[in-house]
Amino acid sequence: MQVPTNEILTLIIWVSAVFLIAPLFLIVYVSVYNARKKKHLEETERMRNAFKTELLQTQMEVQEQTLKTIGNDLHDNINQLLGLMTITLSAVDLSDKEKAAEKISAAEALARRSIREIRALSRLMHGEELVGKGLPHAISFELDWLEKSGRYQVHRKGTLNGMPKHPETELFVFRIFQETLHNIIRHAQATSVTVEQSWMDNVLTLTLIDDGAGFDVDAALSNPSGMGLQNIRKRAAMIGGSAVIKSVPGKGSSVTITVPRANHNHAT
Repeated sequence: MQVPTNEILTLIIWVSAVFLIAPLFLIVYVSVYNARKKKHLEETERMRNAFKTELLQTQMEVQEQTLKTIGNDLHDNINQLLGLMTITLSAVDLSDKEKAAEKISAAEALARRSIREIRALSRLMHGEELVGKGLPHAISFELDWLEKSGRYQVHRKGTLNGMPKHPETELFVFRIFQETLHNIIRHAQATSVTVEQSWMDNVLTLTLIDDGAGFDVDAALSNPSGMGLQNIRKRAAMIGGSAVIKSVPGKGSSVTITVPRANHNHAT
Protein backbone atom coordinates (compact mmCIF):
# COMPACT_ATOMS: atom_id res chain seq x y z
CA MET A 1 0.00 0.00 0.00
CA GLN A 2 1.48 3.25 -1.12
CA VAL A 3 1.36 6.25 1.29
CA PRO A 4 0.17 9.42 -0.44
CA THR A 5 2.89 11.96 -1.11
CA ASN A 6 1.01 14.78 0.68
CA GLU A 7 0.82 12.73 3.91
CA ILE A 8 4.56 12.05 3.75
CA LEU A 9 5.23 15.77 3.29
CA THR A 10 2.93 16.62 6.20
CA LEU A 11 4.73 14.10 8.42
CA ILE A 12 8.12 15.47 7.38
CA ILE A 13 6.95 19.03 8.14
CA TRP A 14 5.67 18.02 11.62
CA VAL A 15 8.82 16.11 12.49
CA SER A 16 10.98 19.01 11.29
CA ALA A 17 8.90 21.44 13.31
CA VAL A 18 9.30 19.34 16.46
CA PHE A 19 13.08 19.11 15.97
CA LEU A 20 13.24 22.87 15.41
CA ILE A 21 10.88 23.95 18.20
CA ALA A 22 12.25 21.61 20.90
CA PRO A 23 15.78 23.08 20.89
CA LEU A 24 14.31 26.58 20.66
CA PHE A 25 12.07 25.89 23.68
CA LEU A 26 15.05 24.46 25.57
CA ILE A 27 17.15 27.52 24.78
CA VAL A 28 14.37 29.85 25.95
CA TYR A 29 13.85 27.79 29.12
CA VAL A 30 17.58 27.79 29.97
CA SER A 31 17.80 31.54 29.29
CA VAL A 32 14.83 32.31 31.54
CA TYR A 33 16.20 29.98 34.25
CA ASN A 34 19.64 31.62 34.14
CA ALA A 35 18.10 35.08 34.25
CA ARG A 36 16.02 34.17 37.30
CA LYS A 37 19.01 32.53 38.97
CA LYS A 38 21.15 35.61 38.33
CA LYS A 39 18.41 37.87 39.71
CA HIS A 40 18.09 35.67 42.80
CA LEU A 41 21.86 35.74 43.38
CA GLU A 42 21.94 39.51 42.92
CA GLU A 43 19.03 39.92 45.36
CA THR A 44 20.73 37.61 47.88
CA GLU A 45 23.96 39.58 47.59
CA ARG A 46 22.08 42.86 47.92
CA MET A 47 20.36 41.60 51.09
CA ARG A 48 23.68 40.35 52.47
CA ASN A 49 25.34 43.72 51.85
CA ALA A 50 22.37 45.55 53.36
CA PHE A 51 22.59 43.35 56.45
CA LYS A 52 26.33 43.96 56.80
CA THR A 53 25.76 47.71 56.52
CA GLU A 54 22.98 47.60 59.11
CA LEU A 55 25.12 45.43 61.39
CA LEU A 56 27.95 47.95 61.24
CA GLN A 57 25.52 50.79 61.91
CA THR A 58 24.09 48.88 64.86
CA GLN A 59 27.57 48.24 66.30
CA MET A 60 28.39 51.94 66.04
CA GLU A 61 25.12 52.94 67.72
CA VAL A 62 25.70 50.49 70.58
CA GLN A 63 29.19 51.89 71.08
CA GLU A 64 27.87 55.46 70.96
CA GLN A 65 25.16 54.70 73.50
CA THR A 66 27.70 52.91 75.71
CA LEU A 67 29.92 56.00 75.68
CA LYS A 68 26.91 58.12 76.66
CA THR A 69 26.23 55.72 79.52
CA ILE A 70 29.86 55.98 80.61
CA GLY A 71 29.67 59.78 80.48
CA ASN A 72 26.50 59.80 82.56
CA ASP A 73 28.03 57.40 85.07
CA LEU A 74 31.16 59.53 85.37
CA HIS A 75 29.05 62.61 85.96
CA ASP A 76 26.32 61.20 88.19
CA ASN A 77 28.03 58.40 90.09
CA ILE A 78 31.81 58.64 90.18
CA ASN A 79 31.75 62.43 90.44
CA GLN A 80 29.43 62.08 93.43
CA LEU A 81 31.68 59.45 95.07
CA LEU A 82 34.78 61.60 94.62
CA GLY A 83 32.89 64.61 95.93
CA LEU A 84 31.85 62.71 99.05
CA MET A 85 35.42 61.51 99.53
CA THR A 86 36.70 65.10 99.30
CA ILE A 87 34.14 66.34 101.81
CA THR A 88 34.96 63.45 104.15
CA LEU A 89 38.71 64.09 104.02
CA SER A 90 38.29 67.83 104.44
CA ALA A 91 36.34 67.18 107.65
CA VAL A 92 39.16 65.15 109.24
CA ASP A 93 40.25 66.65 112.54
CA LEU A 94 43.64 65.20 113.40
CA SER A 95 43.27 66.37 117.02
CA ASP A 96 40.47 63.82 117.45
CA LYS A 97 42.23 60.62 116.46
CA GLU A 98 39.21 58.33 116.86
CA LYS A 99 36.89 60.38 114.63
CA ALA A 100 39.73 61.09 112.23
CA ALA A 101 40.34 57.36 111.84
CA GLU A 102 36.62 56.81 111.12
CA LYS A 103 36.52 59.51 108.48
CA ILE A 104 39.74 58.30 106.83
CA SER A 105 38.33 54.76 106.77
CA ALA A 106 35.13 56.06 105.17
CA ALA A 107 37.17 58.01 102.60
CA GLU A 108 39.17 54.86 101.81
CA ALA A 109 35.94 52.95 101.26
CA LEU A 110 34.70 55.66 98.88
CA ALA A 111 38.04 55.59 97.04
CA ARG A 112 37.89 51.79 96.63
CA ARG A 113 34.32 52.01 95.36
CA SER A 114 35.34 54.72 92.88
CA ILE A 115 38.20 52.54 91.63
CA ARG A 116 35.83 49.59 91.10
CA GLU A 117 33.40 51.79 89.18
CA ILE A 118 36.19 53.24 87.02
CA ARG A 119 37.55 49.75 86.25
CA ALA A 120 34.09 48.60 85.20
CA LEU A 121 33.75 51.60 82.89
CA SER A 122 37.26 50.97 81.54
CA ARG A 123 36.29 47.42 80.58
CA LEU A 124 33.26 48.80 78.80
CA MET A 125 35.43 51.17 76.77
CA HIS A 126 37.62 48.25 75.68
CA GLY A 127 34.62 46.24 74.53
CA GLU A 128 34.95 43.56 77.20
CA GLU A 129 31.42 43.99 78.46
CA LEU A 130 27.86 44.23 77.18
CA VAL A 131 27.11 42.11 74.12
CA GLY A 132 30.57 40.53 74.18
CA LYS A 133 29.52 38.70 77.34
CA GLY A 134 26.11 37.80 76.00
CA LEU A 135 22.69 39.39 75.69
CA PRO A 136 21.60 38.66 79.31
CA HIS A 137 24.71 40.46 80.65
CA ALA A 138 24.15 43.45 78.35
CA ILE A 139 20.51 43.78 79.40
CA SER A 140 21.45 43.47 83.08
CA PHE A 141 24.04 46.25 82.70
CA GLU A 142 21.54 48.66 81.20
CA LEU A 143 18.97 47.91 83.89
CA ASP A 144 21.59 48.30 86.64
CA TRP A 145 22.45 51.72 85.23
CA LEU A 146 18.75 52.63 85.11
CA GLU A 147 18.29 51.59 88.74
CA LYS A 148 21.32 53.61 89.83
CA SER A 149 19.69 56.73 88.44
CA GLY A 150 17.04 56.44 91.17
CA ARG A 151 14.33 57.68 88.81
CA TYR A 152 12.60 54.39 88.06
CA GLN A 153 11.34 51.26 89.73
CA VAL A 154 12.82 48.44 87.66
CA HIS A 155 11.13 45.04 87.63
CA ARG A 156 12.84 42.02 86.06
CA LYS A 157 10.92 38.89 85.12
CA GLY A 158 12.20 35.67 83.59
CA THR A 159 15.62 34.78 82.21
CA LEU A 160 17.31 33.84 78.97
CA ASN A 161 18.97 30.78 80.48
CA GLY A 162 19.84 28.12 77.93
CA MET A 163 19.75 30.45 74.94
CA PRO A 164 22.58 29.54 72.52
CA LYS A 165 24.99 32.29 71.56
CA HIS A 166 24.53 34.10 68.26
CA PRO A 167 26.49 37.40 68.42
CA GLU A 168 24.89 39.11 65.41
CA THR A 169 21.33 38.33 66.52
CA GLU A 170 22.12 39.34 70.10
CA LEU A 171 23.60 42.63 68.93
CA PHE A 172 20.45 43.51 66.98
CA VAL A 173 18.16 42.51 69.86
CA PHE A 174 20.25 44.49 72.35
CA ARG A 175 20.20 47.59 70.17
CA ILE A 176 16.39 47.35 69.90
CA PHE A 177 16.24 46.94 73.69
CA GLN A 178 18.62 49.88 74.16
CA GLU A 179 16.66 52.13 71.82
CA THR A 180 13.34 51.23 73.44
CA LEU A 181 14.72 51.83 76.93
CA HIS A 182 16.07 55.25 76.02
CA ASN A 183 12.82 56.18 74.28
CA ILE A 184 11.17 55.52 77.66
CA ILE A 185 13.73 57.73 79.40
CA ARG A 186 13.36 60.57 76.89
CA HIS A 187 9.64 60.58 76.23
CA ALA A 188 7.50 58.33 78.43
CA GLN A 189 7.52 60.26 81.74
CA ALA A 190 7.40 56.84 83.38
CA THR A 191 8.14 55.87 86.96
CA SER A 192 8.23 52.11 86.45
CA VAL A 193 9.88 49.87 83.85
CA THR A 194 9.26 46.12 83.62
CA VAL A 195 11.47 43.84 81.51
CA GLU A 196 10.25 40.32 80.75
CA GLN A 197 12.71 37.83 79.23
CA SER A 198 12.15 34.26 78.11
CA TRP A 199 13.76 31.52 76.05
CA MET A 200 11.14 28.83 75.48
CA ASP A 201 10.56 26.38 72.64
CA ASN A 202 13.53 27.88 70.77
CA VAL A 203 11.94 31.33 70.76
CA LEU A 204 13.53 34.43 72.27
CA THR A 205 10.98 36.87 73.69
CA LEU A 206 11.88 40.20 75.25
CA THR A 207 9.24 42.69 76.42
CA LEU A 208 9.67 46.20 77.84
CA ILE A 209 6.68 47.74 79.60
CA ASP A 210 6.42 51.25 81.06
CA ASP A 211 3.70 53.08 83.00
CA GLY A 212 4.28 56.37 81.20
CA ALA A 213 2.22 58.78 79.16
CA GLY A 214 1.70 56.45 76.21
CA PHE A 215 1.13 57.51 72.60
CA ASP A 216 -0.80 56.80 69.40
CA VAL A 217 1.28 54.08 67.70
CA ASP A 218 -0.13 54.57 64.18
CA ALA A 219 0.36 58.34 64.33
CA ALA A 220 3.90 57.90 65.66
CA LEU A 221 4.84 55.43 62.92
CA SER A 222 3.47 57.69 60.17
CA ASN A 223 5.34 60.71 61.56
CA PRO A 224 8.86 61.28 60.12
CA SER A 225 10.08 61.85 63.67
CA GLY A 226 8.95 58.31 64.50
CA MET A 227 11.92 56.78 62.67
CA GLY A 228 13.07 55.19 65.92
CA LEU A 229 9.96 52.98 66.02
CA GLN A 230 10.41 52.10 62.36
CA ASN A 231 14.03 51.15 63.00
CA ILE A 232 12.91 48.86 65.81
CA ARG A 233 10.59 47.00 63.45
CA LYS A 234 13.10 46.94 60.60
CA ARG A 235 15.94 45.55 62.71
CA ALA A 236 13.72 42.86 64.18
CA ALA A 237 12.69 41.82 60.67
CA MET A 238 16.32 41.68 59.52
CA ILE A 239 17.01 38.86 61.97
CA GLY A 240 13.82 37.02 61.05
CA GLY A 241 11.88 38.27 64.06
CA SER A 242 9.20 40.81 64.86
CA ALA A 243 8.67 43.80 67.13
CA VAL A 244 5.13 44.48 68.32
CA ILE A 245 4.61 48.01 69.65
CA LYS A 246 1.52 48.69 71.77
CA SER A 247 0.52 51.87 73.54
CA VAL A 248 -2.52 53.77 74.71
CA PRO A 249 -2.30 57.49 75.55
CA GLY A 250 -2.23 57.85 79.32
CA LYS A 251 -1.79 54.11 79.91
CA GLY A 252 1.84 53.40 79.14
CA SER A 253 3.35 51.30 76.37
CA SER A 254 5.06 48.01 75.59
CA VAL A 255 7.46 46.66 72.99
CA THR A 256 7.72 42.91 72.48
CA ILE A 257 10.63 41.50 70.47
CA THR A 258 10.25 37.90 69.27
CA VAL A 259 12.96 35.97 67.43
CA PRO A 260 12.47 32.25 66.67
CA ARG A 261 15.65 30.16 66.88
CA ALA A 262 14.90 28.85 63.39
CA ASN A 263 15.45 32.39 62.15
CA HIS A 264 18.68 33.07 64.04
CA ASN A 265 20.63 32.22 60.92
CA HIS A 266 18.59 34.65 58.86
CA ALA A 267 21.44 37.13 59.05
CA THR A 268 23.94 34.84 57.42
